[in-house]
Amino acid sequence: MTSTVKVNNVQASDGGNIINQCGTNITIGASGDTIALASGASQTGFGRTGTVDWQTGSIKTATFTAANGEGYFANTSGGAFTMNLPAGSAGNIVSVVDYTNTFQNNALTIAPNGSEKIGGIAASFVASTEGQSVTFVYVDGTEGWKNVQDSTSNATGNPNLIATGGTITECGDYKIHKFTGPGTFTVSQASTTAADNVVSYLVVAGGGGGSGGPSGDAGGGGGAGGFREFRGTNSGCYSVSPLNGATPITVTATAYPIAVGGGGAGTNTYQVAGVSGSVSTFSTVTSTGGGGGGGNTTAALTGGSGGGGGGGGSPPGTNTFPGGAGNTPPTSPAQGKNGGDGGAQGPGTDQRGGGGGGATAVGQNSQPTVQGGDGGAGATTSITGSPVAYAGGGGGFSAPSTPAVYGTGGTGGGGNGSSGCVSATSGTDNLGAGGGGAGGPVSPSQGGNGGSGVVIIRYKFK
Repeated sequence: MTSTVKVNNVQASDGGNIINQCGTNITIGASGDTIALASGASQTGFGRTGTVDWQTGSIKTATFTAANGEGYFANTSGGAFTMNLPAGSAGNIVSVVDYTNTFQNNALTIAPNGSEKIGGIAASFVASTEGQSVTFVYVDGTEGWKNVQDSTSNATGNPNLIATGGTITECGDYKIHKFTGPGTFTVSQASTTAADNVVSYLVVAGGGGGSGGPSGDAGGGGGAGGFREFRGTNSGCYSVSPLNGATPITVTATAYPIAVGGGGAGTNTYQVAGVSGSVSTFSTVTSTGGGGGGGNTTAALTGGSGGGGGGGGSPPGTNTFPGGAGNTPPTSPAQGKNGGDGGAQGPGTDQRGGGGGGATAVGQNSQPTVQGGDGGAGATTSITGSPVAYAGGGGGFSAPSTPAVYGTGGTGGGGNGSSGCVSATSGTDNLGAGGGGAGGPVSPSQGGNGGSGVVIIRYKFK
């Protein structure tokens, strides 16, 4: 049951006489009780606690005069204006805060009353920092209003995309997540700006391995892994490759599994072509592994198809054998180019392998000057903040004759082919490059492995 006591005045008493002496204590309530004012009631005589009553129902948009004990939200988005301080009396307090974070563009002038001072100077104060809030207490005629609290930090909720996964670096206002192996790109918060959720990305598959084999046979270079790139509208101004323009990806707050394709193995076995690379994926985008280099038997002479096609191989003889098809399956823009043809294309039966296709150029055909074909050029992008070439094709094998010149790997990490006793080299890992082709006189000779791929994601984070 609730009891109600109604009185007009509470004073200390000795049982009969009212005690009116300074310092007498009157206790209202017991320990643990809450003393509440009725709705609409106000208190006087207790003094302020050092804070203000914030006027949330009256956002200020034009010049006004503040009142003691009140705090104001000043909206200067429509233009600068002035807050006039009240006449000062010791202990008076006034606060104001930047409501729309626009003080840096349209400042709020805080003017003292008449000749009163702010911080000892009879002049106005200009609040011109984004998100600024200030609290003034009037002390005396010497210093006037003193600023007892000044926040120049703009404490707001983070409106930007937040994500984890891979190796994270920063470039200005942008974060870059680099995956060199399988992982997960986890978006914990999407941006409040829709365009910022359309991320930039690079997806490069594993490169194909080069073919090798016994003395006298020529292996083709491995094709580069498929190269797919997209630069989002709000991903910063950086140089993209000629292949930019793949499918846009709009992320939401969810987890995105990342697959990074391994490079295909180079071979050193008679009648065996190089192994194709593996796919890399991010969301709905898949890049195909590079085709393996063509081997040294009729069943394996043609370079393998893939992102970049493998170079054609060649056994002893005078025939020409085609390189593998790039951009398989087809994408727009094309994720890679065809491999070059291999075969004996000059007098005699000296053998040469074709170069593997790169991201932007076809692999070179084997040359009549006893030269293996060069690998096709890759593509260069600055998605990480600096230019890097990816997805070069592997060079083809050149027969051990004079003059014999092995095919060189394409820009973007392509492995060199072999000539005579020079070993074929592997494609560079995390560039999706093709391995070089190999052949005699060393038997068996080893084709270079394809390089592993990479997935890179870039977005605005502040």
